[in-house]
Amino acid sequence: MTVTDLLSYEDALEAFDPVMGLEVHVELGTRTKMFCGCSTTLGAEPNSQTCPTCLGLPGSLPVVNEIGVESAIKIGLALNCEIAEWCRFARKNYFYPDMPKNFQTSQYDEPIAFNGYLDVQLEGGEVFRVEIERAHMEEDTGKSTHVGGATGRIHGASHSLLDYNRAGIPLIEIVTKPIVGAGARAPEVAKAYVAELRELIKALGVSEARMEMGQMRCDVNLSLRPHGREKFGTRSETKNVNSLRSVERAARYEIQRHAAVLTSGGTIVQETRHFHEEDGSTAAGRIKEEAEDYRYFPEPDLVPVAPSREWVEELRAGLPELPSVQRKRIQADWGLSDHEMQSVLNAGAIELILATIAAGADAASARKWWMGELARRSNEDGIELAALPITPAQVARVAALVAEGSLNDKLARQVIEGVLDGDGDPDTVVEKRGLKVVSDEGALGSAVDEAIAANAAIADKVRGGNLAAAGALIGAVMKTTRGQADAKRVRELILERLAAQG
Repeated sequence: MTVTDLLSYEDALEAFDPVMGLEVHVELGTRTKMFCGCSTTLGAEPNSQTCPTCLGLPGSLPVVNEIGVESAIKIGLALNCEIAEWCRFARKNYFYPDMPKNFQTSQYDEPIAFNGYLDVQLEGGEVFRVEIERAHMEEDTGKSTHVGGATGRIHGASHSLLDYNRAGIPLIEIVTKPIVGAGARAPEVAKAYVAELRELIKALGVSEARMEMGQMRCDVNLSLRPHGREKFGTRSETKNVNSLRSVERAARYEIQRHAAVLTSGGTIVQETRHFHEEDGSTAAGRIKEEAEDYRYFPEPDLVPVAPSREWVEELRAGLPELPSVQRKRIQADWGLSDHEMQSVLNAGAIELILATIAAGADAASARKWWMGELARRSNEDGIELAALPITPAQVARVAALVAEGSLNDKLARQVIEGVLDGDGDPDTVVEKRGLKVVSDEGALGSAVDEAIAANAAIADKVRGGNLAAAGALIGAVMKTTRGQADAKRVRELILERLAAQG
């Protein structure tokens, strides 16, 4: 059997119950590293942000970053965790070139936050509770760049380059308890959990949580057990999955792969696996260690962390409005149905809409443009809404031009298209393309007179009381003005002209 043999998803779920465990690493947005004063600025020259401490040189001693501890407590509180009154760091021992000390300073059986939960909403409104085992503090490794191979991995590479700028950057690892009972919706639960966690982290302001930049990444642990069996199966761990869609695809693929192995009489190997974005598959990495293989022991160079209850409560009182609470408030404020709110969330539009409102647009206009023309364009281009080359301020300006009568909806769509095509900001696009509404009453009146004269029969119907027939005359005027007339004003002029003509 090869790793590409898969059982259909339906057959896999008919025979087995999936069990997941999700480990999410969040890179904190502190100015300095977790245990030294080196900068965490992105994009610096390789190995230019290092010191004896983060390079693990003899005689150097670590000092805990207070903001890192504070951020960990905030995350724990937002995840409904208990906050330890006393905890300490541990050394996690393993050997790899990007680990300069040959151990990672982490936490093992004494995490700073533990026993929490996060409720996530699935399609259709169902709420699924994901229980949190712990959230603990640790440091990131350096970065290896493997050169000369076809895949960018170490296998087949001619040599490797090491950059230790990332070594020592503060991380919070958030580990779930086994996620059971999701059934066929397990991949959806995984995606929804990571999405909700990302929004929560961003709301707390402790990290930008940009998955595409590695600031947040997920390890997907998955096993299968026959229906009715209590004991968990052997798990695989798909490492460093860095998008919401990929989390869902990795879970789904592993369910199908595990099921194919098990139904054919094979045995699942406990191993790490790599996710391939191009086809959604996974490939074997290395045999997965157990905790005892890391030979954890308390970090002798750091004192325990003992956050006072007063400090914890002060941080709790200062937490911002969390995403789940914000969504309920926004849905009520905007008067959205559950379906409409879910559409906004699925599109990833809520922050964009809020930013557009903050830039001066009303809620209805902001939602209309992001969920209409811009959502259509993002679907066509196959990119996320936030990745479109237009800012909330520019969308607010388009809305303002419509509100003041300088643009109608048709022209506004053309302006948005111009901004997306790189022609400049909305005002520049209007000027370049000559897209302003025709406001010259004389020119508009002439176009109306021409439309009435060319459509005498329709004009008679309107005179006879059939006002709906005026739509054809409005259409004729819009055609003459290339869509640059204000349809409402055109209708008024048509009715005025016909009433005057008797």
